[in-house]
Amino acid sequence: MIKGLKRFTEWLVHTQIWSSIFRQGWPDTERNRILTILNTCLFHLHPLKVRTHGLKVKYTFCLGGVSLFLFIVETITGVLLMFYYRPTVEYAYQDMKDLEFAVTFGLFLRNMHRWAAHGMVLTVILHMCRVFYTGSYKPPREYNWCIGVSLLVLTLLLSFTGYLLPWDQLAFWAVTVGTNMAKATPLMGAEGPFHILSEMSDMCFYLRGSVDISENTLLRFYVLHCIALPLAAVGLMGIHFWRVRKDGGISGPL
Repeated sequence: MIKGLKRFTEWLVHTQIWSSIFRQGWPDTERNRILTILNTCLFHLHPLKVRTHGLKVKYTFCLGGVSLFLFIVETITGVLLMFYYRPTVEYAYQDMKDLEFAVTFGLFLRNMHRWAAHGMVLTVILHMCRVFYTGSYKPPREYNWCIGVSLLVLTLLLSFTGYLLPWDQLAFWAVTVGTNMAKATPLMGAEGPFHILSEMSDMCFYLRGSVDISENTLLRFYVLHCIALPLAAVGLMGIHFWRVRKDGGISGPL
């Protein structure tokens, strides 16, 4: 059995398919392991060496990976929901009701999207706490810590902008309170220096697209939730993973 498996492995690593993907032999030596990482795009995000304690579940609790998984779930379910949702005052609420009662598995799809969003907020916060508790934000990883903080802000903004899309009373008044809080933004708030030039120059107006919550607000939140913020999150996550690799992998005790 073992000899047969060994012969199959030797045959596999000499096939054209294997050489076109990995470009080196079976990673049974340290040199081939390093070449696998250097020459394969799939593994290029990972560092050449990983500390033993970094592989333990109780050290990282897989919070970063779980956050990425939930973001992928959010992306897939969000794209599917876009097929049944129209960001207009006339149809937004009715489309939500159709998802619950008319579309096959629509309620399951919407609840999966909602609970994955709640879970992502929780896991990102816990991930930041873990990084802080283990001192993983210290040099040379302070830049990546700032990227992580930016991703936390984007996660909260994604959750906030998605809150208005059902266009029900709960969403309407919650976003009214949230955007009113934006009036206290330093410099760009209602009492900031730019507000003297025009009443439409504070952060609250930029978020709403008008003085009050209206169809402009719904459309603006829809574009932010489905296009602008996800693209920004994907870009920052790419930088985040790349910096983890360049900084030597998962940090640990000195």
